Amino acid sequence: MTDGGAVDCDVLVVGLGPVGATLAALLAREGLRVIAIDRDTAVYPLPRAAHFDHEIMRVFQRLGIADSVLPHVRASDGYEFRTARGEILLRFDRTSARSVSGWRGNYMMHQPAIETALRARLAAAPQVETRLGTRLVGLDQTAGGARARVVDDAGERIVTARFVVGCDGAASAVRKACVIELDDYGFDEPWLVIDVRTGPGARLPGVNVQFCDPARPTTCVLMGPGCHRWEFMLKPGETPEEALDETRIWSWLAPWGDRRSLEIERKAVYRFHGLVARRWRDGSVLLAGDAAHQMPPFAGQGMCSGVRDAANLSWKLARVVRGESTASLLDTFQPERERQVRAIVETAIAMGRVVCTLDPAAAAARDADMLARRAAGLPGPALTFPPITEGVVLTGTPGAGGLFPQPWNGDDAAPVRFDDVAGDGFWLIAEDARGPEVAGLRRVSLTDPVFGAFAAPLRDWLGSRGVEAVLVRPDRYVFGSGNAVDLVEKLANLLR
Repeated sequence: MTDGGAVDCDVLVVGLGPVGATLAALLAREGLRVIAIDRDTAVYPLPRAAHFDHEIMRVFQRLGIADSVLPHVRASDGYEFRTARGEILLRFDRTSARSVSGWRGNYMMHQPAIETALRARLAAAPQVETRLGTRLVGLDQTAGGARARVVDDAGERIVTARFVVGCDGAASAVRKACVIELDDYGFDEPWLVIDVRTGPGARLPGVNVQFCDPARPTTCVLMGPGCHRWEFMLKPGETPEEALDETRIWSWLAPWGDRRSLEIERKAVYRFHGLVARRWRDGSVLLAGDAAHQMPPFAGQGMCSGVRDAANLSWKLARVVRGESTASLLDTFQPERERQVRAIVETAIAMGRVVCTLDPAAAAARDADMLARRAAGLPGPALTFPPITEGVVLTGTPGAGGLFPQPWNGDDAAPVRFDDVAGDGFWLIAEDARGPEVAGLRRVSLTDPVFGAFAAPLRDWLGSRGVEAVLVRPDRYVFGSGNAVDLVEKLANLLR
């Protein structure tokens, strides 16, 4: 690619796991030309991530795949931390039928089915060219974008792009090519992960459980329908080879079933880390998902965090490619996302330290303290994460930086969802949604019959905050609230 010359695509997405596929699909929805590559030739057929939340289902709704995803998930009604004797130390209640997004709060999933639905969406998007069996081997930046060297069965070739996004996982070749270092939280614990298909006779908890047993810390969680996952912590001196021994695995699984009721689908030893990249942008190259951050699984937010990256980054890349904003808009990506990511990493590590206690005396003291707090009715920790406080946000106005609710109308069998009616882009929601023109702004006047079914809950949101208008970003986070004209003018100034 010569400076200022033509490019093969607007965005090259490296890695087609859930994060890369979501990003590519969102960019295609914005009308951008995308080349998406992955070193594998097909969706990985076995489970990896286990959980996603309502916000991620809302993104899937936007992509039109929610109905395809639903048969492969089941709602999670609770998450418990128990002593070795089964006493509840902590319980995170997840029984709410509707979240702020309208969907159930939490879903346990079968990841290959989710990825298959995302790949089908990409296949239906003419703006996306998917190249499987293709890996990145080199990356250079130019004044006009980036020049990637990739290898497939036909040999080495060059792909030129205005931007490259590395969604290529913990061992990211994109991150390494940019020589980006990681901040290490000093949490490094080896665990054996076992995915199982369950049958009659299996003795399974009805909720997700962390067994805080110093003899063998153990995780037991639901997956997609008919599937379950166990995770067993390896103790000092134990090797991965020992942990993968079939006899040992079945002895650990014995409390829940045997070979007649449990069929092992996958077994692997992982190291649970807390790592965050120091830079998420290097010129025309950006990182998302595990390439930018890795966290222990105890909060169930690994894939969720990556999909949030994709939702945040997609509309910003689209504005820059279309010439509606300068490339400096991309500098808001890391500040907006990193604060929440680090909060999640720290929460997950704190939860992990509770689970991973191996000293019996320390575990007994932990149990006594946590049981006493629970008996006294003292509140436990909450799985809540901070709002956006810098970037494209009008900090200080009511609701700014938080996720905007999605009202639903009708019953669960045939709901009408606000996001589907309001469409993509920014929303200005007010009785009279007036103000200057901004590219991609949709005006949602509450007197418009199109939005009549949602007017009451939207008026309630405005009234409870004492404002006349709210401006919502394309990723459905609140830009700010207040006077309608003032909001649009301030957004326009920020985006310019």
